[in-house]
Amino acid sequence: MDPLPADKEIETYFFTLCKLAELGARHRAIKISTTFLAEKMGLSQQTISRRLIELEKNGLIQKTATRDGCLISVTKQGENLLKKVHTVLSTIFEQKRPVLVTIEGTVFSGLGEGAYYVTRPHYRKQFIEKLGFDPYPGTLNIKITNELDLRMRRELDTYDGITIEGYTNQDRTYGAGKCFKAIINNREKGAVVIALRTHYDNSVIEVLAPTNLRKSLKLKDGNKVKLEVYLAES
Repeated sequence: MDPLPADKEIETYFFTLCKLAELGARHRAIKISTTFLAEKMGLSQQTISRRLIELEKNGLIQKTATRDGCLISVTKQGENLLKKVHTVLSTIFEQKRPVLVTIEGTVFSGLGEGAYYVTRPHYRKQFIEKLGFDPYPGTLNIKITNELDLRMRRELDTYDGITIEGYTNQDRTYGAGKCFKAIINNREKGAVVIALRTHYDNSVIEVLAPTNLRKSLKLKDGNKVKLEVYLAES
């Protein structure tokens, strides 16, 4: 499946996805013609046809042609996109802060520095006490490429999270950080860890878990991963 397009490209057809959801395509396959949808949105039939092609190409809708129209349903990926935008808008207009956010990205091989910091006794003790598990000696590195997921990642910077205190020994100073508990691919419990002396920018998320996530989830570089990140304790 092709990756989600850049933010500017999303804007060109996002409202078509919204209209389809409004017409019921989020819950079931709806039968609809491009002419009808064009009239509803005040656009040309050709424009609607192009947008439906892009939505389908990017895995946001499922479309089946019929004699008098199309059967269209919003996919899980399309629903996730709608939910992410809903979270952003709720934060802006309702002044609500979400309990959790969903962030997606792809696995890549890091520099190995995660294993070094995770195994420092001072950090490891805090992970065990505050997260409730003894972390596997290494982190799963997730690269975020979609603008909406980057916004969700930046949302983490506005929350306190679970504080991981830094320390100083005779050799050097080890910086502080914070964690958020998370569920990885709807299955494994773990935590997102931020700013433990990392060289990565905020397009990268490092994930801790009590197990080797690459093995337990059968992950390889380039595989997509979904993180449900808890911003507050339930």
